Amino acid sequence: MKLILILFAFFSVLYAEIRSVDITPRFKSDQYSGIKILDQKYLSYKQIGGYGFSELSDLTYDPKEKKLFMISDEGRLFTFHAMFSDKIDVLKPISATLITKENGKKFKKWRRDSEGICLGAKGGLLISFEGKPRLGLFREDGQRIKTYTLPKPLRNAENYRSQNKSLEALARHPWYGALMVAEWPLKKDHKKYQTIYSLSGKQWHFTAEPEARSSTTAIEVMDDGNILVLERSFTDYLDPFVITLKKVYLEGCTQNSMCKSKVLVKMNSHKGWDVDNFEGLAHVGNNRFVMISDDNDNFFQRTLLIYFEVTE
Repeated sequence: MKLILILFAFFSVLYAEIRSVDITPRFKSDQYSGIKILDQKYLSYKQIGGYGFSELSDLTYDPKEKKLFMISDEGRLFTFHAMFSDKIDVLKPISATLITKENGKKFKKWRRDSEGICLGAKGGLLISFEGKPRLGLFREDGQRIKTYTLPKPLRNAENYRSQNKSLEALARHPWYGALMVAEWPLKKDHKKYQTIYSLSGKQWHFTAEPEARSSTTAIEVMDDGNILVLERSFTDYLDPFVITLKKVYLEGCTQNSMCKSKVLVKMNSHKGWDVDNFEGLAHVGNNRFVMISDDNDNFFQRTLLIYFEVTE
């Protein structure tokens, strides 16, 4: 066992680097409308525990155990020891594994497109998948414990606008349980008519941002019970790349109405923001969150971890 730990530590630091970055515009203050950026890191690991560290799609934080879990598009689960104050104080890899079925067998490559992750209500990790939309509960070692029946509109892959634009965002609400959002609205809905679905079937609606191809890539529950939404707009390398963080108010929002929303920050590459492909959100403290980017396993992109506080 001691030898295994030594080897894991060796591979964890192989080609490993965490360094500070700055994605904010040159002429700036720390405050951007509704958020305050506290810390910004570039995570450059070739491998962790023998698994390629790339294409991260979401993350979640266990404040009691001080563990930050990150899931990749390829079904790789990474666990970090992480501590936060006014900065990211600690960020060190603990383990890495592939998620598996109940019997320990690997998922076929086209069945392990894991996109969302959050803590389970009674332990474990909820992980959602696109392609064939699914939701499962997994142990921290990656083995699936059980599967869930999705709300009816989300069950059939044919209901989505694209297999690669389906069950993207996941969070667990203390009152409503697991909440999910498709990357793009379903075929039956207007392209700017987004919906938050609960596992029990309840729905809330909000308007997607006006930028072209704006998609929901992550959601997280805020301290007041409302929802923090991460949206991404990318059309072409010559056009603006826009990342939006906004608050969607569930309180007082009825089943068939459009929920009130408020933009907290809009990060526009044509206005000085050095943004990347942000796809994941996690609540890590009082009104404090981290978001992470998917590098698409592309040399020209980065895995960025941005730590911020919601101030409005």
